[in-house]
Amino acid sequence: MDDLAAELRMSKKTLYACFPRKSSLVEAVLKDKFNEVEQDLSRVASEASSDIEEAIHRFLQRVQRHTAEIHPSFVRDLGRETPHLFRIVEHRRRRLIRRHVAALFNKGRRAGLIRKDIPVHLIIEILLGAVEAIMTPSKLTELGLTLEKGYSTIIRLILEGAIERRSTP
Repeated sequence: MDDLAAELRMSKKTLYACFPRKSSLVEAVLKDKFNEVEQDLSRVASEASSDIEEAIHRFLQRVQRHTAEIHPSFVRDLGRETPHLFRIVEHRRRRLIRRHVAALFNKGRRAGLIRKDIPVHLIIEILLGAVEAIMTPSKLTELGLTLEKGYSTIIRLILEGAIERRSTP
């Protein structure tokens, strides 16, 4: 808090008046980041033209960019030191995936790009299950993955499995 107060050129007392605990400051930063991600992904969804495949790739790029900003030690410390904040992260992550990936998959299905033999809600639950199982600090460490690599691999694998294979003439 000393370093932050100095960087912001304010007293620690003023900083603590706004954020009585370090965890309340971290929570505010997390909520702000999730709001930024939500707005960004909403923009991708609203810009989605008839080229759903391109929209899915833009979505994946945005997710990778946002996760690249998060240092693995931050996630590890968050899970260890403030599990209640880590649960907020997990909850918001589930909401984002359910809302945005499902919307893209539904558009993709209407465009004939997403398989029709698997319900979209099941694809989303498989995606959520993979994310929740792998995107924990201990599992990322065990597998030697960064957040960015973990997310991109999971999402790419699910996307590739969900895409309708077109037969070549």
